[in-house]
Order: sequence, then structure tokens, then C-alpha cells
Amino acid sequence: MSDILIVDDERDIRELISDILQDDGYTTRLASNSSECLDQLETEQPALMILDIWLKDSDMDGIDILKSTKRNYPEVPIIIISGHGTIEIAVAAIKQGAYDYIEKPFNIDQLMVVIGRAMETSRLRRENVELKNRDTAPSEMIGASAAFKAMKSQLDKVTRSNGRVMLSGPGGCGKELAARYIHSNSNRAAAPFVSVGSASIEPERMEEVLFGRESPDRGVEPGLLEKADGGVLFFDEVADMPPGTQSKILRVLVEQAFQRVGGADKIKVDVRVISSTNRDLAQEIAAGRFRQELFHRLAVVPIAVPSLDERREDIPVLAEHFIAELNRSQGLPLRKLSEEAAALLQTMIWPGNVRQLKNVIERVLILGADDKSEIGAGELPGAEGGEDAEEGRVVLSGSLATLPLREARELFEREYLLTQINRFGGNISRTANFVGMERSALHRKLKSLNVVTSTKQGSRVAHVSDAD
Repeated sequence: MSDILIVDDERDIRELISDILQDDGYTTRLASNSSECLDQLETEQPALMILDIWLKDSDMDGIDILKSTKRNYPEVPIIIISGHGTIEIAVAAIKQGAYDYIEKPFNIDQLMVVIGRAMETSRLRRENVELKNRDTAPSEMIGASAAFKAMKSQLDKVTRSNGRVMLSGPGGCGKELAARYIHSNSNRAAAPFVSVGSASIEPERMEEVLFGRESPDRGVEPGLLEKADGGVLFFDEVADMPPGTQSKILRVLVEQAFQRVGGADKIKVDVRVISSTNRDLAQEIAAGRFRQELFHRLAVVPIAVPSLDERREDIPVLAEHFIAELNRSQGLPLRKLSEEAAALLQTMIWPGNVRQLKNVIERVLILGADDKSEIGAGELPGAEGGEDAEEGRVVLSGSLATLPLREARELFEREYLLTQINRFGGNISRTANFVGMERSALHRKLKSLNVVTSTKQGSRVAHVSDAD
């Protein structure tokens, strides 16, 4: 970025500086007064501005332009030049945020040195911001189940647009990962991805965090909306947003502009908004805790992210992925899952979803063998057959042990087959092969146990029929 805006009421000075800069490979734009300068700034933010203090036939002088620019475009370095300078003016300019001050008639070599330093400072500042905003978190989507493929197909479609997306699903199922996938595969991938934890920010600070603030003492402090300009702003668990902030966010979505706390000027932004929620927003709206207008603005494209229970087929491949990832990031042992361990993982209950699965894998790798041996089923938390159990025995739950044999057997068979069918993504043939039954015999058994399968979010799921 080498675009320099030159603002001076003397045409000869403007063109002289422009010619010299162009000879050195810079591109330049020219303005003779405040109106032309502000129009140029609004059209495109320059890498640097060279600004004369005294401007004839102008609504604003250089100091006023400096204040306005630093308020609206704080990252632009500004070099002040003047033929009628005093120490007081120079000090005032530096206090208002000018990079440097040069008196006319200036030495061209001196000006070029200052411009070079200012451009380098600007470049380093931009790189620092880009590094802070760069999407370093993983955005790779892992899975092959029907429910996963259906969701990913929807995500791929929305990457090609700028429409607002509402991701819904239980905690830990990967809603932020889905949002990052949209961002990294869109035309905004090189711009920032800024996440807002709606529940983690104190309600009284939410507006300051989102919109930023400005004051005479501390100057301009950009908020998350400005930091996300050109990229994606992700509202994590948007139902936790304070009601007062909801109305202001609604206005931002309508106008694509906002005011900083303590400021008077409208700040324009180009931001794509993606939201997530683990609540039923229809209920939140009915209870008066969420604005219906905001919901309609945010949920242009609603996408459900399936729970781990709805994609049990993916558990082994997710576990292997986490093992490889933890080996790279933490140096934990690169171990394989045994077939027994993979099967047990697929039958476990996962209220914390994918996040909980990753935590379990990390715990096993930390506490387990420090070699490349297979992870056995006995290493998993809650696995039967621990040290206190006799080999070959199954420990009954208290409720099962209190039932007569016929009822206990029926309950066990129902739960066992429900688990196995869901483990294999509703595939009856694979289930029959694993449990050692003929397919027709399994169908008869399922019918006698009142177990049916139905499609949910693109995946076959087994459940007990509601019919009598």
C-alpha cells in the first residue's frame, strides 16, 4: 500500500511533491481544500497524508482536518507542512496525532526521509493489526456422516454470499468452527474474523466494547466493529446480548454505521455478521428477552449445527484428528484408537459434544502410556471393567438390577440396539453385521421393541416410537 494523499492549497507545491513521490514509485492523490480532502478519504483510505495547515478557500484548516482524520481514520499517519509555522502550532499538531511537522520551504531529502519513516511505521502498524486479527484458529471441518454432510453443504452455499447467518445448536457442537469455516472460504478470508462473546462482556461495557469510545484525554479507542471492518463479526451466543445493546446493533445492521461512545460522528463499516445460539430464540422473543426485529435481521440464513449424538459415525475420525492435533500442538503421544475404544466412544453420552470429546482425548493422552501403543477401552473415563471389577463381568446399573429378567432383557436390548444403530448412522445393514443378526431378524426385533428410524437433519436416527 503506497497511496499518498497530498493536501495543499498551492498547486505548484502539490504537484511538485506528487512528481517527486511518483518518481520514487508511490501513487498520489491531490486535494486543494478540506472538502476535496474529506471526499478523497471517504473514497479510499490512503497509506499516508501530507497536510498543509493553512488552506485558502477551505471550510476547515489543517488542524481541523487532522482532528477529523484521526477520529475517523486513526491508522493513517499524517505529516504536517506549513510556511507560517510556530512552535505552538507544531506542538498542537503533534498532540492531535500528527506523525511529524515540517516547515516550508522544506528540503526534499528531509521530506523523503520523514515520508519513508512514516510509511514504514504505517506498514508495521497494519501488519501488527493483521497479525492480531488473523484467523489463526482452526477452520477445518471434520466428518463424513449424513448430518455433517448436510450441514457442510449449507455452509458451502453461504460462503459465496454476504448474507447474515444464524448458527444454532447445543454448546460445544462447533458453531464457532462453522463460522470460521464460512469466513475462511469467503471473499473476506484475508480480512479480520472478530468474535464477540455476548455472555463474557459485562452489560454496561458492551456498547463501549462494540462501538469503541473517544474522549479528549484518551483520544480514539476503536471497538470491535471497527476492528472487523471488511471482515466478519461473530456474535457467540447472541441470546445473551443485553436488551439495550440489541436495539443499537439492530440500527447498525440497518445503517451499516454507528457512533462511538462519547463521539458525535457516524462511523461507516462493511461487516458481515454471523451469530450463534444454543437457545430457542422463538421462546426468548416470546418472553421479551430478545428483539424479534433483530432476530429477523440476523437469521437471514439459519443453519443447524448437529450435536455429536446426531453424528456418532464421525466420533472415531474426530478422535483421530484430535490425537494428531494434540501431538502437533502439545507434543502428546501419537497413539491409535483400538477398535474397542472407538466403539465405546461411539456409545458414550456426550452432553458437551465435540468439545467434550476433545477434552476426553486430551486427558487420555496426558494420563496414558507415553508410547505409541493403542488406546484401549479401559483407558476411557467411565469404561466398564476397571481395576475393581472382575475380568469378564458386566456391572449392572441400579435401575436395571431391580427389574425382573424379562423387563431387564427388553430394556437392555432396546438401549443396546438404539445405541448401535445410531453409532452406524441409522444403517441397519451395518448394525446387523456388527451385532451378529440377519437383517430380517433385526427388523423383527426392532419392531417388537418399538424401535423405529427417521431422518433428522439429513441423518437416520433410531428412537422409540411414540405410537402405541
